Amino acid sequence: MSLRRLTLERIMINHAMQAERQQDLGAVPYERSETRQGYANSYKPKTVTTRVGQITFDVPQVHDGSFYPQALEKGLRSERAFTLALAEMYVQGVSTRKVAAITEQLCGVELSSMQVSRAAA
Repeated sequence: MSLRRLTLERIMINHAMQAERQQDLGAVPYERSETRQGYANSYKPKTVTTRVGQITFDVPQVHDGSFYPQALEKGLRSERAFTLALAEMYVQGVSTRKVAAITEQLCGVELSSMQVSRAAA
């Protein structure tokens, strides 16, 4: 598998996990807000085996340890991370066409916008 595909997948999932942490905390980094429910505390590496190879992700941490991204199950190192990250992108508002295009670039699988919508549902 190409280095480009591995890099794109890693970047995409890392961004999805960061967005999930922001939503969990109720604030973006460095934002002072009464709705904030905790504080970000760096990242922890985790290696996941997917169809495109092994990828090490930067899993966002929270100061009190209460957060773990839904895209990665604790102890699970499989392709499920990739599948859930695609669903998370859809939920976060990334267009179905863009999710389908990313899937095609990374995995060589062509999905329609309707298939992406069904998978996210």
